[in-house]
Amino acid sequence: MSSVHNRVLSAVELQTFGDELDAVKARHQALLGASDARYIRRIVAAVRWTGVAGRALLFLGAFVHSVLVPAWIAGVLLLALSKILENMELAHNVIHGQYDWMGDPQLQGKTYEWDIAGTSENWRKTHNFRHHTYTNVRGLDDDIGYGLLRIFPEQRWHPFFLAQPFVAVVFALLFEWGIAIQDLRIGRVLVGKMTLKQLWNQARPVGRKAMLQVLKDYVLFPALAGPFFLPVLLGNVAANVIRNVWTYVVIFCGHFTADAETFPKECIRNEGRGHWYLRQLRGSSNLTGGKWMDVMTGNLSHQIEHHFYPDIPANRYAAMAVEVKDICARYGQHYNTGSLPRQFGQVMWRIVRHAFPSKPAPERPLVAEPRAEVG
Repeated sequence: MSSVHNRVLSAVELQTFGDELDAVKARHQALLGASDARYIRRIVAAVRWTGVAGRALLFLGAFVHSVLVPAWIAGVLLLALSKILENMELAHNVIHGQYDWMGDPQLQGKTYEWDIAGTSENWRKTHNFRHHTYTNVRGLDDDIGYGLLRIFPEQRWHPFFLAQPFVAVVFALLFEWGIAIQDLRIGRVLVGKMTLKQLWNQARPVGRKAMLQVLKDYVLFPALAGPFFLPVLLGNVAANVIRNVWTYVVIFCGHFTADAETFPKECIRNEGRGHWYLRQLRGSSNLTGGKWMDVMTGNLSHQIEHHFYPDIPANRYAAMAVEVKDICARYGQHYNTGSLPRQFGQVMWRIVRHAFPSKPAPERPLVAEPRAEVG
């Protein structure tokens, strides 16, 4: 449980807290226009040309052996950059509907398909709906430990979790595949809540998408190199692993730092707007690092603002953060932010600490309890 102190808000304060944060969204939503469209189209171009350059360098290194090592390394890094930008700054934000207002068919949240093993349709269910609606609510948000890790002491301990420092490393390396099968909820088969036939029917779209990704990265492009198949194959593997690990680090830093909290299901009963903002705030963590950190994380360096305003173009989060941080300070609410080494260090400590039995601290109320009337 978080050790920071957050002032308990009265019903009136909670209402004005929510109203002020709603007003931040309204102000920035009214400003959407040409600059936002230019920004996302530049990202589209960056994804395309870093990908082309990365693959070209992998082929160059394969065919011109005198430059094999430097060309291979540069090719891997550029291809990984392309995949990171596509997944985080382009796909993740487009799938949230951040650019639906542009009317561009290629940037529509309901139809965009991304360069990763999982389907965007499953992501819309597990991420856009379940995770963003029930952020860090135990039993409703599947992102709490992803069914593999015990990150918080409120999660029930099993001997399996003793292996989680090792499991966490494997999960990071294969992160896109974990995301791909997340919505299948395979554990339901093991406890008799789903039949194998039902699982198979749900898995077919995922299997088709995963097969296309495997054919593209591990068969088609390496095959174009002919006898130099192996260096290109290994380059694609390396680029995907870099993307997987970076995505894992960013997402875990956004939700599992020392000050992040989880909540019981009862917390969302009759939840108002201000209450919802408080829960999002206390379940999210930001990263410092400036413009390049913002771009490389898909602006999830502003995880708090993303959870407040998931459908606002993410390039606006840095400006919104100034206002959000001020509002949180005035209402006595902790604004969780820190450097990447600091935040990820806390995540790693959580993974190691809660691999062993641990007890949760008493639940603290998000909002003030209503006073009983006297007389």
